[in-house]
Amino acid sequence: MSSSYQVLARKWRPHDFETIVGQDHVVTALTRALTEKRLHHAYLFTGTRGVGKTTISRIFAKALNCQGADGQGDMTAHPCGVCPACRAIDEGRYPDYIEMDAASNRSVEDMTALLERAMYAPTHGRFKVYMIDEVHMLSSTAFNAMLKTLEEPPEYVKFILATTDPQKVPITVLSRCLQFNLRNMTPQGIVGHMSHILQVEGIPFEEGALRVLATGARGSMRDGLSLLDQAIAYCGNTVTQDGVRRMLGMSGSEMLTAILRALAAGDGAKMVEIADAMQTQGLSFAQALRDLAGLLHRTALVQRVPTAVSPEDPDCEAIQAFAQLFGPEEIQLYYQVALHGRNDLNLAPDEYAGFTMALLRMLAFKPAGMRAASKVPARDASRSQVPPVSMPSMPQAMASTTTDGPRAVGRSSGLPPIPTPVEPPPGLAPVTTLDDDTPPWGEPSAS
Repeated sequence: MSSSYQVLARKWRPHDFETIVGQDHVVTALTRALTEKRLHHAYLFTGTRGVGKTTISRIFAKALNCQGADGQGDMTAHPCGVCPACRAIDEGRYPDYIEMDAASNRSVEDMTALLERAMYAPTHGRFKVYMIDEVHMLSSTAFNAMLKTLEEPPEYVKFILATTDPQKVPITVLSRCLQFNLRNMTPQGIVGHMSHILQVEGIPFEEGALRVLATGARGSMRDGLSLLDQAIAYCGNTVTQDGVRRMLGMSGSEMLTAILRALAAGDGAKMVEIADAMQTQGLSFAQALRDLAGLLHRTALVQRVPTAVSPEDPDCEAIQAFAQLFGPEEIQLYYQVALHGRNDLNLAPDEYAGFTMALLRMLAFKPAGMRAASKVPARDASRSQVPPVSMPSMPQAMASTTTDGPRAVGRSSGLPPIPTPVEPPPGLAPVTTLDDDTPPWGEPSAS
């Protein structure tokens, strides 16, 4: 018997413009165009994965072809969701809404076949909508084949192009489309949407766990909901922060703060001890360096803007302490070491070696005046063969010069005296240039 469970990313996919999260600028433009019936024939949606490009195109197709609950409706910015057209588009079986993946249909033959079908009128709806996903994957000949139709399509055809890499789309295609750049989801927006979903689903959760998941989503709502599905299964139907960190292989914030405290004290042994504990627990060192860089970033923000970190942040107290404990230059240095250490992990003998070397590098480049006294061995003066030389200060040198002349500086400061010029013997003329074989007083005069 097949399971009826539907993943959260599909179950909670928006079905109208009102439920779309984080893309207000796109929703406003499309709804006004639908209300005023000022529709363009081609649209280009750009943005990273999981921000709503396909979802918005489906809602737009429903708005164009909605028949209303009574079957007498016109195109609208608020599709009913219950008419045959709306239900068929949601279920992926509407003949006049065609989704094509350009990654697997990228040849000129595929594009030619699509354009030939576009010449025929829609069979059920008002408009025939073609949605071409990852359009940047099309070949150059396929792009050339679609240019004329994309510029002047039949009045009943609408093109929606979507891509995660708009730089690879030819300018000739960009100039024929209305372009909308979908923004990455903010962590706050992802947390709010997850919180709403879990409340409706009746699943207990911790706010800190959702913040960790939102950070791991990297701006993608779909990735965030997929991680939330995984967290529900891993944590046993209760989403906790510790469980989410273990699931993602993340080190606890207490380990990262302990590393920075040991760094401030110059205690390399403690830093290596923490790294050993992380290895025993099977934590990800790459994720640990990423989290350490994030902690240093927030510390740098607090040093310049004390209110940059919310008091609700569980690390707020530690960050405030680090902002006073480290100088701004130190934080910048450690941040760069963490970034470079993470990039060099694949070059290290193993992740443990790469992580510990990054920590020791932080300790090695720590300003000398801020290292622990026990960690900096003093130089043995008995081994030095050169006696210390006392150099005069500038005021002393100037005073000696004005009172006793230039030679007095050497006598008073311990510097070698300036030699006195040798007077030539009587009867010899002085010379201005000296050769190796010429005595300092020159040749005898003719007289």
